[in-house]
Amino acid sequence: MIVDTTWLHQRKFVSTCPSGFKLEMDATEKYGGLGEGLTPMELILAGVAGCIGIDVTMILKRHLEQINKLHIRTEGVRHKELPTKFTEIKVTFDVEGEIDAYRVWRAIHLGHQKYCAVSASLTAEMQHFLILNGEVILEPTEELSS
Repeated sequence: MIVDTTWLHQRKFVSTCPSGFKLEMDATEKYGGLGEGLTPMELILAGVAGCIGIDVTMILKRHLEQINKLHIRTEGVRHKELPTKFTEIKVTFDVEGEIDAYRVWRAIHLGHQKYCAVSASLTAEMQHFLILNGEVILEPTEELSS
């Protein structure tokens, strides 16, 4: 996979991806940018959410009609010293619908442990949370990978 990235001005870049889509990135004003695009660190969190979201929906494909809402919030905790990499990423799935919590947890687990290439590419500790129909559901203690 090759992504070509071109400098536009100041701290702004545009990446052209193999899919044909373009993505603009910029630094915040604090770092000399104009805030005219996503920051690279925002892209990492969005990539985690998109990757595991795709995996979860593929795993649950026969049950998607039971889901009315699937919202994924990614929250990154960064190292205080340079480089200020993510040390921890919290991924919260907010799901509404008539679907079994165990089934959703199993999809989250498989997505993270087996399929999500973005998560597997990062050294940050990953934590997953599930809110189902407004209720926090703790991860089951029994094996989820079967």
